[in-house]
Amino acid sequence: MHRFIAGIFLLFAMYAATFAQCPATPPASLANGRHAMQNISHLNDFQVIELRRYQIKDGARANFAAYFESFFPEAFQQLGALALGQFFERKNPNAFTWLRGFKDMDARAIVNSAFYYGPVWKEHRTTLNDLIVDSDNVMLLRPLHQNSGVSTLPAVDPVCETQGAQGVVVAQIFALKADDVKLFARQAASIFAAYQAAGVRQAGLLVTLDAKNNFPQLPVRTDGLYLVWLGIAKDDQQLESKFYPLADRAARELAADGLLRSAPELVILDPAKRSRLRWLAE
Repeated sequence: MHRFIAGIFLLFAMYAATFAQCPATPPASLANGRHAMQNISHLNDFQVIELRRYQIKDGARANFAAYFESFFPEAFQQLGALALGQFFERKNPNAFTWLRGFKDMDARAIVNSAFYYGPVWKEHRTTLNDLIVDSDNVMLLRPLHQNSGVSTLPAVDPVCETQGAQGVVVAQIFALKADDVKLFARQAASIFAAYQAAGVRQAGLLVTLDAKNNFPQLPVRTDGLYLVWLGIAKDDQQLESKFYPLADRAARELAADGLLRSAPELVILDPAKRSRLRWLAE
């Protein structure tokens, strides 16, 4: 009996020691958040961004995400690219969307060649390709401004963030008429500022990258000019009470200016378990 009680106390002590390493309010206290950001200071300045929106076979999206997150994020990172975030689109139960960053176009060709002709992809490509219906809906993008690239956040902590990535990511996609990027960005600036004032953090402001596809094995869209605003909300309540009314008004006002080819698309994205792009305490 004494051994049993001692064992219980030992297990309790082990769990207490583990959780003592984590902040009281997950996923990160301010101090731990700063430390984590320092650890990724070398992971920045991705000037080429792919917004990749896959269609997965019916009922297979969770499995695809599990395979993807198990095998690929660190493989890209070791090659100098980064899986900046991966998500489930709410309105499309078969959509798996993710963001990949490269330092520049030359790095895109080098990294993709190394990965897709390398051992990790060769081992798992049959399993993954069997789950994909379409992978050609890809926007090749760049930051609109020097400081408007996709936010690079620390990897999900497997000890402290036991529930996985939290929050909600939004992507508002604007189809622009030719040569109207700067004008549209000026007119939309106050709206994007209003999103942030409502508590939805900007995670990127991107525009179509006008460059030849230097890895044609992976097609990219060539159907015109786009601007993409990315944001991170804490939860659905913040979206419903503050963001959605602003986004609806923005869609009407910006469409009325005559600078858009079609109505803006609003994509609501739930982060997959290991998504870097997520809601973190500041």
